[in-house]
Amino acid sequence: MDYDLYLVVGLVLSVFAVPSVVSALSENRTPRIAALVVMLGGGLVVWAVTSKAGGYSLDEIPDVIVSVFARYLG
Repeated sequence: MDYDLYLVVGLVLSVFAVPSVVSALSENRTPRIAALVVMLGGGLVVWAVTSKAGGYSLDEIPDVIVSVFARYLG
Protein backbone atom coordinates (compact mmCIF):
# COMPACT_ATOMS: atom_id res chain seq x y z
CA MET A 1 0.00 0.00 0.00
CA ASP A 2 1.12 3.50 -0.70
CA TYR A 3 0.79 5.27 2.63
CA ASP A 4 2.58 8.33 1.24
CA LEU A 5 -0.24 8.82 -1.26
CA TYR A 6 -2.88 8.48 1.47
CA LEU A 7 -1.06 11.07 3.56
CA VAL A 8 -0.83 13.57 0.71
CA VAL A 9 -4.45 13.09 -0.40
CA GLY A 10 -5.62 13.53 3.19
CA LEU A 11 -3.59 16.70 3.62
CA VAL A 12 -4.83 18.17 0.33
CA LEU A 13 -8.47 17.38 1.12
CA SER A 14 -8.17 18.91 4.57
CA VAL A 15 -6.45 22.06 3.36
CA PHE A 16 -8.97 22.64 0.55
CA ALA A 17 -11.94 22.09 2.87
CA VAL A 18 -10.91 24.71 5.43
CA PRO A 19 -11.94 27.75 3.30
CA SER A 20 -15.29 26.09 2.65
CA VAL A 21 -15.86 25.64 6.38
CA VAL A 22 -14.94 29.27 7.08
CA SER A 23 -17.19 30.48 4.25
CA ALA A 24 -20.15 28.47 5.47
CA LEU A 25 -19.71 29.63 9.05
CA SER A 26 -19.38 33.28 8.04
CA GLU A 27 -22.66 33.04 6.09
CA ASN A 28 -24.45 31.31 9.00
CA ARG A 29 -24.80 28.05 7.08
CA THR A 30 -24.03 24.57 8.34
CA PRO A 31 -20.80 23.27 6.76
CA ARG A 32 -22.06 19.71 6.26
CA ILE A 33 -20.08 18.65 3.20
CA ALA A 34 -17.01 20.64 4.21
CA ALA A 35 -17.00 19.02 7.64
CA LEU A 36 -17.34 15.60 6.02
CA VAL A 37 -14.38 16.33 3.74
CA VAL A 38 -12.28 17.52 6.69
CA MET A 39 -13.08 14.32 8.57
CA LEU A 40 -12.29 12.19 5.52
CA GLY A 41 -8.97 13.97 5.00
CA GLY A 42 -8.10 13.73 8.67
CA GLY A 43 -8.98 10.06 8.66
CA LEU A 44 -6.66 9.44 5.71
CA VAL A 45 -3.84 11.28 7.46
CA VAL A 46 -4.33 9.37 10.71
CA TRP A 47 -4.56 6.06 8.85
CA ALA A 48 -1.36 6.75 6.90
CA VAL A 49 0.56 7.82 10.01
CA THR A 50 -0.55 4.86 12.11
CA SER A 51 -0.21 2.25 9.36
CA LYS A 52 3.29 3.08 8.15
CA ALA A 53 6.01 1.40 10.15
CA GLY A 54 7.74 4.14 12.10
CA GLY A 55 5.16 6.77 11.14
CA TYR A 56 6.09 10.17 9.74
CA SER A 57 8.07 12.96 11.31
CA LEU A 58 7.22 16.60 10.66
CA ASP A 59 10.54 17.07 8.85
CA GLU A 60 9.69 14.20 6.51
CA ILE A 61 6.29 15.47 5.32
CA PRO A 62 7.50 18.05 2.73
CA ASP A 63 9.76 15.42 1.13
CA VAL A 64 6.86 12.95 1.02
CA ILE A 65 4.61 15.53 -0.68
CA VAL A 66 7.23 16.32 -3.31
CA SER A 67 7.98 12.66 -3.97
CA VAL A 68 4.28 11.80 -4.40
CA PHE A 69 3.72 14.69 -6.82
CA ALA A 70 6.87 13.77 -8.73
CA ARG A 71 5.84 10.12 -8.93
CA TYR A 72 2.30 10.71 -10.18
CA LEU A 73 2.77 13.88 -12.25
CA GLY A 74 6.21 13.27 -13.64
